[in-house]
Amino acid sequence: MVDITHKINTKREAVAQAIVKVGSLKTIEAIQNKTVPKGDVIEVSKVAGLFAVKNTSNAIPDCHPLPIEFTAVHHYIQDDCIYIEVSVKTIYKTGVEVEAMHGASIVALTMYDMLKPIDKNVEISSVKLLHKKGGKSDFGKNENLNLNVAVVVSSDSVSSGKKEDKAGKIIGSKLNTLGLDVSDYIIVPDEIETLQNTLLQFCAAQKDLIIITGGTGLSPRDTTPEAIIPLLDRRIPGIEEAIRSYGQDRTPYAMLSRSVVGFKGDTLIMALPGSTSGASESIDAVFPSVLHLFKIIKGFNHDKK
Repeated sequence: MVDITHKINTKREAVAQAIVKVGSLKTIEAIQNKTVPKGDVIEVSKVAGLFAVKNTSNAIPDCHPLPIEFTAVHHYIQDDCIYIEVSVKTIYKTGVEVEAMHGASIVALTMYDMLKPIDKNVEISSVKLLHKKGGKSDFGKNENLNLNVAVVVSSDSVSSGKKEDKAGKIIGSKLNTLGLDVSDYIIVPDEIETLQNTLLQFCAAQKDLIIITGGTGLSPRDTTPEAIIPLLDRRIPGIEEAIRSYGQDRTPYAMLSRSVVGFKGDTLIMALPGSTSGASESIDAVFPSVLHLFKIIKGFNHDKK
């Protein structure tokens, strides 16, 4: 199966449709009058659909087992067709469109099985996804924001050449996959004044986003939060909490990190852990959703003009 451990939980919804076409209106009457020999077609097929949705991962090899938190099955009769709609909801890392389509398919097959003794011309004409909601399709649109981005590596060992930077490079790589170009990449030692001067220069150059990696731990030389916090006009605790919560699900040491996020003017400054895994997971935790901030800022500035 595809690795989804890096994804975040969001509310996911999907609605799928299947259509069962019968050969005679007498079949429709039998369904409505509940005189089909095998039983109540609507109710039996609905139950089959509910079981199918919950057991999708047992039938489709690459589907992940997930918590189904809502399922609804509806039948609509129009002329010689029965329209089946299956709605599924969950709060999880991956979508439920296959679960909805699997449910609709089994509802239709159950109806076919129950109707075939009285109607040899029953057919399933289509199974399709009507719509889905949640995940990247809703929270991952950056709409070509054209941001001016800088990555700063704060590390004594990297700046002295004793250690190779990996965290800053993986941040840049992940930003590239989101359609963002890193225009500036700089390495500085763990010095408060040096880091502050670097950030002030980038803010004066009207950078939209500055990401610092390193110096957020609790060793005597980890002073990135002390350097950043005095510069910020507004901190964003929600993003800081999201980063730590995401990390804590993956390692108990995440609670020891002091990630800091906030605005100086219209520049978003994010201080992330210096470890490669910590930096990578922090980006996964809040991007691309965090880019919504720039729509707010740019929209506000446009309105002011």
